[in-house]
Order: sequence, then C-alpha cells, then structure tokens
Amino acid sequence: MVGNAARAAIISDRRITGLSAGVIAELVAEVGPLWRERHQARLASRQRKRVVGAGAKHQLVFVDRLLATLVHLRHGATHDVLACWFGVDRSTITRAIGEVRPLLAERGCSVTPGVRLQTLAQVVDHLGTTGKTGIIDGTEIRVRRPAAGRKDRDKFISGKNKQNAVKSMVVTDGEGHVLYCSPSEPGSCADITHARQLGLVRLLADGPAVEILADAGYQGLGAQTGGRVVTPPHRKFKQNAPDWYEEIHERRRKAHSSRRIRVEHGIAHLKNWRALARHLGRREHMSDIVQAVAGLLSHQRTADLIPTPQT
Repeated sequence: MVGNAARAAIISDRRITGLSAGVIAELVAEVGPLWRERHQARLASRQRKRVVGAGAKHQLVFVDRLLATLVHLRHGATHDVLACWFGVDRSTITRAIGEVRPLLAERGCSVTPGVRLQTLAQVVDHLGTTGKTGIIDGTEIRVRRPAAGRKDRDKFISGKNKQNAVKSMVVTDGEGHVLYCSPSEPGSCADITHARQLGLVRLLADGPAVEILADAGYQGLGAQTGGRVVTPPHRKFKQNAPDWYEEIHERRRKAHSSRRIRVEHGIAHLKNWRALARHLGRREHMSDIVQAVAGLLSHQRTADLIPTPQT
C-alpha cells in the first residue's frame, strides 16, 4: 500500500483524481461508513468458522480504495497499473473498485450543499420548484463488441455512430449543470424510446409545469406532455420554400439551438473522465460508472460554490 506521503500527494493534486482535497475528505466521511456497513453485512451473511474480524486484515484501507476508484474513473488506469501503484494484488484493486463504485453511483447529483437528486422524478420536482428550464440529450459511450454468437449482439450497435456503444440520457439545467444521468441502455435504443422507458412522459404530464428543451431526436414528446418538451421547429416546406420562411425558420432554429447547447457542455465535462470516453471493461458496469462520475462532478461544482473562509 502507499505511504502517507504518497497518499497526501495524490489527494493534494487535483489532476490525479479530478477532485479537490476537500471533496475527497467529504467522500471519505460519507461513503466510508457505508462501505464498512456493507462489508460487515457481507461477512455476517454466511456461515463462518471464525468470528467476524478474525484473520488477515485489509492491506488496502478505505481511503486508498476510494483513491484507486477515482484514478480509475478519471484516467482509465487499468487494474494492473493501480495494483503496482498501491502495492497490492490486482484482484484487490478489482474488488475495491467493484465495492466503492456502486456507492458513488447511489449518491445522485448535488444541486446545492445538502440537496441531491437521485431519481428522474426528483429532477422534475426540482425544476418545477425552482422554475428552471431543463435540457435533455442522449450520450453514447463506446464499449467492447460482444462475443460472436452472443444473444442480442446487434443491440449494442449504434445507428448513429455505427459502433458498439451504450447510451444514457443526461438532464441538465439551463446553465449546463448535470442534474441526472440515467442507467445505460444498448446503443440501438432510440433517444425518445429511452426517455419513454424512464417514465419522462408520465412525470411531465402529471407533474409540475416545467420547460424541457430537447433536440430533434425527441420530436413527439411535446404532444404527449402538453408542450412541456420543446424540440426544434418543423419545416413546413421540404422544397421550394419562400425566402421569408427560410429566414424565420433559421432564426427560430438557431434560437432553440443556442439554449439547448448547454447540455452538450455538461456532457463534455462528463467525457473528460476517461472511463466515459471509451470503456473496455464489462458493459454491465456502465450504469454505475456514468452515474458515479455525474455525482462526483456535481459534488465538486457545489463545493466550488462555497466561498473559502478568509483567514
């Protein structure tokens, strides 16, 4: 395992973990007890010949487990490299990341200190309460091609990029701050289909009056939600359109695009984390990865909003 000096160097350099030292300290205080509780529950869930706590002790303390997970998500470092760095076996790193990553994913996205959004219903309620505009878009993450002969192998092929990918729906506010990242679906799933599967139509139709901006991939949701989903304007003339119509249509399209572009900025911040640029691990882990990264970035943003006390 790493020494105290090396651990302090990792924590103090934001380029390594993507988070400030203050946020890492908050994560240790928040996630650490949850990890110990689940670890003890796993030990007590099966018959044992020795009492819980007997035997060899952990070589990797929780702080190092959290740091290994953060470095893996931020830079895409392999488990072998992290094992050499932290001085443990590769299987220890694999087990540590597999235990910490779901805990980070369950935290949700922070909007203000002490307030987090964990479900799409909470996001809609938050937008209705604050009166803010929401923006939705789908993002694709490249994954390994499923093995030949696997059932539903073609479901991961994206019709847009013609690559094997998984897709998540991202919701931001009007400033591009990420409020929610959905569990991932195979890349062949259309954006509008994914939104319907998540229950967005029901939440908007039965919930508060909010405005949701979307691109052309969500055309049709506006009619189903009473106009609460706003998509780019339709073209009434497919050919031989009058000059006055072209001018009006282009102006309306650009006005909508200039407001909706904020969600692209939010997705770009997510993709700065190498684990979301391209994932070479197990595809079933992508839901935890995208939700964990979204929660970490939102937590860092809310921490940056808190003014530093003057000394």
